[in-house]
Amino acid sequence: MTSFYLFSLLFTLAFCLSLNGGNVVLKSAAENQINIEVTVYNNNLGLIKDVREITLPKGEGELRFMDVAAYILPATVHVKSLNRPDEFEVLEQNYEYDLISRFKLLKKYVGKEVKILDRNEYLGKQEFVKALLISNNDGNLIFKINGEIYLGYPGEIILPKIPEDLIARPTLTWLYRNDSQKSHTIEVSYLTKSLNWNADYVLILNKNDTQAEITGWVTVENTSGATYRNAKLKLIAGEVNRAEREDYIFKGRYSRARKSQFKEKEFFEYHIYDLQRKTTIKDNQTRQIQLLEANGFKIKKEYFIYGAQGYFTSAYEEKIPKLDVNTFLIFKNSSQNHLGMPFPAGVIRVYKKDSRGSLQFIGEDDIPHTPRDEDIRIKVGKAFDIIAERKQTYFKEVSPDTIETEWEINLRNHKKTDITVTLIEPVGYDWEIISSTHPYVKEDIHTLRFDIPVKRDREVKLRYRARIIL
Repeated sequence: MTSFYLFSLLFTLAFCLSLNGGNVVLKSAAENQINIEVTVYNNNLGLIKDVREITLPKGEGELRFMDVAAYILPATVHVKSLNRPDEFEVLEQNYEYDLISRFKLLKKYVGKEVKILDRNEYLGKQEFVKALLISNNDGNLIFKINGEIYLGYPGEIILPKIPEDLIARPTLTWLYRNDSQKSHTIEVSYLTKSLNWNADYVLILNKNDTQAEITGWVTVENTSGATYRNAKLKLIAGEVNRAEREDYIFKGRYSRARKSQFKEKEFFEYHIYDLQRKTTIKDNQTRQIQLLEANGFKIKKEYFIYGAQGYFTSAYEEKIPKLDVNTFLIFKNSSQNHLGMPFPAGVIRVYKKDSRGSLQFIGEDDIPHTPRDEDIRIKVGKAFDIIAERKQTYFKEVSPDTIETEWEINLRNHKKTDITVTLIEPVGYDWEIISSTHPYVKEDIHTLRFDIPVKRDREVKLRYRARIIL
């Protein structure tokens, strides 16, 4: 009795039975899952592994595997029996995407009889009216009632049943071959669109802009058309290449005491972040999970001015308007700096407390995927108290392919601290410096760099002459 009861219970939970032209059609739904794993990529793609316990009759039959993602890529479906791989095989597969809607239901009933519930609220009465649905073009319903044609009719339309070729949720339908009388642990894996994730970081500077603390969050967006309950979640950080074609669908320190919820590992040419607990990702939900937390790491602030290639081939009679002095925060993602977890690409938002201890937003920037032991650079804004101006003091075409030009860069520091301003000049041609008031560095074959110290409340002028060979 116990065995019979257990078998009946498993059979009922695993699938329901329906008749379709005399053939038994088995159904498996999300409530039959024994395990589900979701791997989400940065490029609007997800990999689903759905494991269910299913008992099937021997021979060939039809199984409807329901509650798959609405944006599944059917060509990527892989099915296998984990416990009896040689005794189960999928011979044919269809993806049923013709989901139930008001328009589709009424379209299926054109030329058929329906009922209309006609309510009279004033008299407190209601009656059922039999009607023949003649047309459903663009939602404009036309009925034949008692031999007369009605262009629409007030009331609620009642249908006798749902047509067999319409389904309520996305479904994979398989023609299978089964050689076992025992149950199968079936694993179904597939790719789906409309699953995505990104990283967001909150960085808080200390009073002197020399140290910081950071909290990283991952945001998982699910609009794939399915809910993944108690799922194992993994995130892939990196640029995964995909074939360029349209997807075909049938229609003070790193806190070891407060460990990260994700375990990070290298994976092929990417990095994988494995959530160390199960979570539920509902359809049409944006979910945030903490990725990392660290504090007390060193950070430095730098100021950059960027020139333009056109400066070196043209004569300028007037002073060039005020230059932007860009403020960057830079820190090394290393274990020595109390960090060291590879940072997935995302947005870092920077905050700092004001004189009253209230946290204020001071800027944000996108960062690329950054491995350990590399610098992370954040552009937070433009410096208010640093003035930069430039003017051309000499220009001459020495020969048809040679130009000499001289520039004066005027820097004024109104801050309460000494600073260093870096000037990057993208010359873009072969060049040599004839004279200069400050040391320079040849960043690369076409780029010139000056690091100019400016004391508080002081002014510094950089003058240099360059020979440009076109």
